[in-house]
Amino acid sequence: MLITHDTRCALDTVVDLVNTVPEDEAAADGLPDVATLENFVRMHKISDVGLLSEFDLSAVRKIRGRFAGIFAAPDARSAAGMINDLVAAAGTTPRLTDHDGYDWHVHYFAPGASVADHLAADCGMALAFFVVAGEQERLRRCEAPDCRRAFVDLSRNRSRRYCDSRTCGNRLHVAAYRARRKEATG
Repeated sequence: MLITHDTRCALDTVVDLVNTVPEDEAAADGLPDVATLENFVRMHKISDVGLLSEFDLSAVRKIRGRFAGIFAAPDARSAAGMINDLVAAAGTTPRLTDHDGYDWHVHYFAPGASVADHLAADCGMALAFFVVAGEQERLRRCEAPDCRRAFVDLSRNRSRRYCDSRTCGNRLHVAAYRARRKEATG
């Protein structure tokens, strides 16, 4: 599957956005305030975003919940329905652009769109490409028992199981190794 630079950026953005959702009611929100949202926008180089407000923060939190639902979708039809609703509500207006030193690429958000609509349109379309390509199962959650972070499995054989092989994957492999050693010496 060919993934263009702007699609990859949108995928990274949507994964990071979904991973700001609190794990449970006791956990802290990853987007607690407007300043954190401003940092998120700056870190992901989201273009054409004006001054952000509490209204924007609330709207982004709502769409991130909808994106989380897409990662939890049981099948492509369910994911497609959620993506269609999300993208339609954003009022997509596809247009070619070559800003900030990037080659030609497509923006799906309307000029002057809110940051929530911008994210819904561009990130929604990036996820739509996976459904169209029959690759919806690549939108995953970490299989580590104490981690449910979202990620997009871009491995050739669709075998990635953990959000980060250095943390979750290594931790589980070391625990399994220690359990085998303990059983062998036990």
